[in-house]
Amino acid sequence: MPTSYSDTYFPVLVQIALAVVVAAALVAISFLIGQRVKDKVKDSPYECGIAPTGSARERFSVKFYLVAIVFILFDIEAVFLYPWAVVYRELKMFAFVEMLLFIVLILVGFFYIWKKGALDWSIEPAVTTAGKTSEASTNQKNAA
Repeated sequence: MPTSYSDTYFPVLVQIALAVVVAAALVAISFLIGQRVKDKVKDSPYECGIAPTGSARERFSVKFYLVAIVFILFDIEAVFLYPWAVVYRELKMFAFVEMLLFIVLILVGFFYIWKKGALDWSIEPAVTTAGKTSEASTNQKNAA
């Protein structure tokens, strides 16, 4: 059994040093004995076997990012459900009410963004209160 602070952490330091040495050795060996063939095929990006088309500087709609953020939000919600499920029996009704409140708040946010149209990727003209399309949306439609 270790008796001092250095005896306790010495194996950890040895393992870290060994990992750094092995990683550096693998990179150095592959650099020294690896082949360096450059051609058009190797320099082109690989996308699931499909030949790349278009520019890499293509613009994405803001709605794409909104959907991505919503996806992350619901992933985080799922992460919070696991620990709750583990301690549910110990906390009994309190845990149920708290998780019900959490899920209701998440669903309120979801329905809000759904009603605002953040999940709708189709382009539709904005309708004013008089039932006519606005000039800005008509101009966007004509420009496309």
